[in-house]
Amino acid sequence: MGMLSWFAVHAVSMNYTNQMVSSDNVGYASYLLEQEKNINFLPGEGPFVAAFASSNLGDASPNIRGPFCANTGLSCDYLNSSCPIGGTKMCIALGPAGSDMFNNTKIIGENIYKRAKDLYGKASQEVRGPLHAAHQWVNMTDVTVQLNSTHTGRTCKPALGHSFAAGTTDGGGDLNFTQGAVEGDPFWDGIRDALLGAPSNETQDCHQPKPILFSTGEMTWPLPWHPSIVDVQMITIGPVAIVAIPGEMTTMSGRRIREAVKQELEAQGTFSNAEVVIAGLCNIYTHYITTYEEYQIQRYEGGSTIYGPHTLSAYIQKFRGLAKAIAEGKEQELPKGPEPPFFKESQLFSLLPAAAVDKKPVNTTFGEVLEQVDPEYRVGDVASVTFVAGNPRHSGDMRDKTFVTVEKYHNSTANWDVVHTDASWETRFHWVKNGAESNATIEWHIPLSAQAGSYRIRHFGHYKQRKGILETVITAYEGVSDVFRVSKITYYY
Repeated sequence: MGMLSWFAVHAVSMNYTNQMVSSDNVGYASYLLEQEKNINFLPGEGPFVAAFASSNLGDASPNIRGPFCANTGLSCDYLNSSCPIGGTKMCIALGPAGSDMFNNTKIIGENIYKRAKDLYGKASQEVRGPLHAAHQWVNMTDVTVQLNSTHTGRTCKPALGHSFAAGTTDGGGDLNFTQGAVEGDPFWDGIRDALLGAPSNETQDCHQPKPILFSTGEMTWPLPWHPSIVDVQMITIGPVAIVAIPGEMTTMSGRRIREAVKQELEAQGTFSNAEVVIAGLCNIYTHYITTYEEYQIQRYEGGSTIYGPHTLSAYIQKFRGLAKAIAEGKEQELPKGPEPPFFKESQLFSLLPAAAVDKKPVNTTFGEVLEQVDPEYRVGDVASVTFVAGNPRHSGDMRDKTFVTVEKYHNSTANWDVVHTDASWETRFHWVKNGAESNATIEWHIPLSAQAGSYRIRHFGHYKQRKGILETVITAYEGVSDVFRVSKITYYY
């Protein structure tokens, strides 16, 4: 049926300059394995599902060459991740292929795919045993944590620190914030106080040493800016325990919670050799979860740990409770906890205005080719065609649909068969707006595995026009390139 692989890495091989929809390195790993298992199926189709899920990826970057100053080539400041000239914006971490984000995604994705495929092929332990599930709602703004036999701590109302605005070396912020900030900035704090209001003394004290930039737990217009009520959930299948974490845990946070859950499960004698898996970003999103020690340094992850320095300890305490209930067979007796508010009626408004009507160059039609393909390509080349286009937002729900197809002609059947869609790694769909007019350029990066033969590229979309003074109408269109040949001849340099 499929496989589920947890690997702790951020999906940020594609950097912030990328303007296309991309599932990044883990998406590419999934693509490779599903294409291998689902022969002759298009992406997202076929019976085998290869899921590459998030784990404790909070501080795990795929940009493994580390951070450098883009303007000097020198290493960034270690603590603040900034450069003498250009600040944090110039401090950029590079992947294994340097600045080529597509190759970075491909290399990291291939590594994840190869290891998962190896584990899948060598799997020998069948998971047997009962299925248990435990779930609770928790008010994470008011959890008392037993730190030791004499001291307690507590969680806080949500807040984001100055380091949050600095971003990371995978994508720095635009302003003069830096990571590692444990003191506020009078200029930005003054703007915050004037526009959003100052954080209360209680919240500031609770979050020490974090200097608060946004006191999100005290900001409720038009809706609460951060959740107070959070899910904690655990599922066990035989000896395997899947811990559903509502945020991004750092490497060490994940280690500590796995150890705590394993200890609790095995303490009752019900479980032996428990295997604990962190499933990150589950149910609701609460930013990052760092250790107490990491929180003190206030890098990006610490500044984004919204419930204060004892956030991890609170989660460990709550997940220990779930593990104990499961081990004792009492998960059905767990208190449900305070249910979160339901905001459906409040979410009917949108801050995104409707897309404008589409226009086109004089004497053209939507879907008409502006720049045609070449008559012939070799494998390894890039075929490109540009169409008169409408705004992709006018196409609405595109599930099970595509903006792009690459089609091959079969002489035996006289049919055009779709070999790639816009979900394929090999295609790229660039939509470029120029005033009220827009173009769609489609690229096919012809793989070495492509068969020789005749091909064409098609584009599907919708355009909006005005009908009367107040009414508009949306109309489907399609365009097709000239037929071109692909040959298997390659040249090596």
